[in-house]
Amino acid sequence: MNIVIVGCGKVGSVLAEQLVKEKHEVTAIDSNAFKMERLQEKLDIQGVVGNGSSYQVQLSAGLKRADLLIAVTSKDEINLLSCLIARKGGRCHTIARVRDYDYYNEIDIIKEELGLSMFVNPEREAAHEIARLIQVPSALELDVFAKGRVNMVGIKVADRSLLDGIRLLDVRTKVNPNVLVCTIERNGETIIPKGQDFIRVGDNVSFIVPISEMTMFFQRIGVVSKPIKNVMIAGGGSVAYYLAEMLSQAKISVKIIETDKKRCEYLAEKLDDVKIIYGDATNQDLLHEEEIDKTDAFVSLTDMDEENIMLSLYANEVSDAKLITKINKITFNNVIKNLSIGSVISPKNIIAERIIRYVRTIQNSRGSNIETLYRINEQTEAIEFKVKDTQKDIIDIPIMELKIKEGVLICAINRKGKIITPGGKDTIQAGDNVIVVTNCTGLEDIGQIIKNA
Repeated sequence: MNIVIVGCGKVGSVLAEQLVKEKHEVTAIDSNAFKMERLQEKLDIQGVVGNGSSYQVQLSAGLKRADLLIAVTSKDEINLLSCLIARKGGRCHTIARVRDYDYYNEIDIIKEELGLSMFVNPEREAAHEIARLIQVPSALELDVFAKGRVNMVGIKVADRSLLDGIRLLDVRTKVNPNVLVCTIERNGETIIPKGQDFIRVGDNVSFIVPISEMTMFFQRIGVVSKPIKNVMIAGGGSVAYYLAEMLSQAKISVKIIETDKKRCEYLAEKLDDVKIIYGDATNQDLLHEEEIDKTDAFVSLTDMDEENIMLSLYANEVSDAKLITKINKITFNNVIKNLSIGSVISPKNIIAERIIRYVRTIQNSRGSNIETLYRINEQTEAIEFKVKDTQKDIIDIPIMELKIKEGVLICAINRKGKIITPGGKDTIQAGDNVIVVTNCTGLEDIGQIIKNA
């Protein structure tokens, strides 16, 4: 596909990188020549320096042959205007980043009037992700499939865990018959496991777990999961605002610590049931005054990755809180994974996932569509496909007889609301939603899990 990206900031850059990896032809537009030059040095893309909301600039970027324009500058008005011009002048699909709270509340009207294909709000999506993690306190990662009927849960295997030393073949008999191990991350490497593989202490393991089995699963492996009743948030930016709003509606007590007085006043005006504290979250005396040692969850959401990491490390030392850390710039993933900072959230990566899923969906015309897509890490994806009756190469064939590619695991089948943990004799049927974990990134269609497809 030919894709134009307006805006080369954090979100635009990571999008360009992901789309180039998936073999799309990408042209970027940005008014900052230095940013454009640096991005072109890193990636094989075309670049145009100029105002992305200008029709002439868009024409220079190849608007007439573009399949999709994505506007992700820091200004909502430029994003919306860029999409309007692209829609009228090029008749391509359009995606706009919309962050302003007032715009977001009117997004359905805006989407219809401007002909937007999709809108994204990185901060709100990040807040939603954090809120879901808070609902499942024992999980490091939590991805939802089958319209909420199936969870993919990531945990770190602790000392003396029931899982330590267990062979994958034995997980279903010794732990839970409806649980399937999807990935094992060990020493920076992600393994799509086979039956003879073993789980070890320190592994980050992802499981597919039906919603109804979650509590029993955690109890069985000896993970204590107490409900979170109060949350302390360091930083009062947009993610904190959306998160506090969501948690407050769920009757969870929230404190926000923010260094900017005007921002504190704004938050206090907007969030009636949230305690707003004017102060520096890196001040240990303040943290203890606000009882960090008693909080159920600590969320680091300042604008500085380094500060967020240090705050979470400190919270880990002085409390038993669930830790969630926002990281948007630092890319030393192997180092970060070895730190005791809990779940790591990256707004730019969350939005990249959503847009990549949409790109694959509009690109795909082979009979099944991507319903959900999550990147477990840079090498591994979890994808939910909708199977249609044209997919003859996989329908009605026992899974043991399918010639499935290396690095692909069928994790779950949702058949009319019934969740099946698949075995070798199970089959895929038309109308099923099938969840696949793979390190063969870039899959657009479920038929591509078959060798030579």
